[in-house]
Amino acid sequence: MTDIPNAAALKGWRKSSHSNDQGGSCLEVLDGHLSGVPVRDSKLPDGPVLLFAAGPWSSFVTAVKKGGFPA
Repeated sequence: MTDIPNAAALKGWRKSSHSNDQGGSCLEVLDGHLSGVPVRDSKLPDGPVLLFAAGPWSSFVTAVKKGGFPA
């Protein structure tokens, strides 16, 4: 995991469209960050952040949307 100082203070986090209010697996991403695509657990806004390079993150999202990771 990459340490992004004060990640909780950064503005623009958005919750996954698959997240809900039931306390399940929820994640948030921050678009437009200079170092890549930060991803965090929405239930732990002060917790650790994973930082992905933009290209691989885009490929991952595309594969998920195409059903590349069946449940």
